[in-house]
Amino acid sequence: MFMVSLDNLVVTNALADIARDFGSTQSELQWVVNGYVLSFAGLLLAGAALGDRVGRRRVFLWGIALFTGASALCALSDSAGMLVASRVVQGAGAAMILPVSLTLAVKAVTPQQRNLAVGVWGGVNGLGIAVGPLAGGLVTQGLDWSWIFWINVPVGLLALPLALWGVRESRGAEHGLDVRGMALVTGAVVAAVWGVVRAADHGWGAESTLGGLAVALLLLLAFAAHQRRTDVPLVPLRMYRIRSFMLSNAVSLTMYFGVFGSIFFLAQFMQGPMEYTPFEAGLRTLPWTAVPMVVVPVAGLIVDRVGGGLLQAVGSALQAVALAWFALIVSPDLTYPAMIPAMILAGVGMGLVFAANPATVIASVRESEHNKASGVNNTVREFGGALGVAVLTTVFTHGSGSHSVQRPGDAADAFVSGLQPAMWLGVVVVAAGAFAALFIPPAPRVAPAGDARPAPRGDAEFTAAE
Repeated sequence: MFMVSLDNLVVTNALADIARDFGSTQSELQWVVNGYVLSFAGLLLAGAALGDRVGRRRVFLWGIALFTGASALCALSDSAGMLVASRVVQGAGAAMILPVSLTLAVKAVTPQQRNLAVGVWGGVNGLGIAVGPLAGGLVTQGLDWSWIFWINVPVGLLALPLALWGVRESRGAEHGLDVRGMALVTGAVVAAVWGVVRAADHGWGAESTLGGLAVALLLLLAFAAHQRRTDVPLVPLRMYRIRSFMLSNAVSLTMYFGVFGSIFFLAQFMQGPMEYTPFEAGLRTLPWTAVPMVVVPVAGLIVDRVGGGLLQAVGSALQAVALAWFALIVSPDLTYPAMIPAMILAGVGMGLVFAANPATVIASVRESEHNKASGVNNTVREFGGALGVAVLTTVFTHGSGSHSVQRPGDAADAFVSGLQPAMWLGVVVVAAGAFAALFIPPAPRVAPAGDARPAPRGDAEFTAAE
């Protein structure tokens, strides 16, 4: 799962080398990243549904095999077209791995250890996304861009026998498979992600942007209507009445909107005005990206005691404060030490949300619905990240374009002029998530082993729905 998350952004710092080898245009290069994101986000719910139907471990193994084979094809690519096609297949394998990995992890531990397991899963997942550019820059600078993908191959070959040996099979309660629903929701997510990705490059008024979003809306409406009629819905209608489930997914959307967008631009700021190499820039983000690995295990242990909603609210609030801190201090002559406190604060906030968000989502639904809930949560997260990059890019472009570039130092001034309003928008969105998290009710308490007393329910919608 770490390799799957890592591959979201691992090629970002290798694009220049790929362009030189293949003679690619900028429009071709963007699909080396977006091809993976589109198939990954679009097929997450389908991967979760397939796991419920034919077996989660089986789908997990299929996903590992597909992801590993596609990684080898990426490394062997001799043209931009072959690389993009291989990345699409790689994303499909990732969509089979990610949602079932959370369900399998939860099934592997006792109810008392569940929040810790989910927290570690969330922390490793977030770490993979955050260190992707660093890993890509390190490998590309030290070896060659193809090794970004070759590294996945031994990991996959080792994971297959280990998963066969150490992971127990499990299935969902339904025995049918909603193929029409899978097609509709996959099309809706792909069209929506396509639209926001095009918006980042061509603006929100472009025909391709509006067309993609319109198609996404129509397919989503068709999916909602179909879900009301089918006997085996991908997302049971009762889930939409569970406040913990809906609000936690809203927090996931806002958090990843801010995280993806801010890391995207701060990495560019370090490589632009601060003049660090890609690897140096990635290394200097570690106070932000490594802190969650310390925070997550601690937060996972106290989710039940403190409440997942409160931890998500505090984590989102800390992230919003950190982004506001960056927006206030950023300048062409900003020094790296001045950034470290805000990075640590952002890392703590990320760690709290990474631990509490998936734990709250999982705790809010029936055990047989864990895989469906994981699929929804991961889809929302991927869409939030893509939306954050697209929207903040629009704000950045408008802000930096209004600053004239006439002298050598003006380029840095223009970058800062675009970065500040983009950061402030990130602050507003993440703060909205913190506010929403305050209304998440406490999750049901897990009774200690041997305790026959019923655990109290904290979510009225969950109880009523059951």
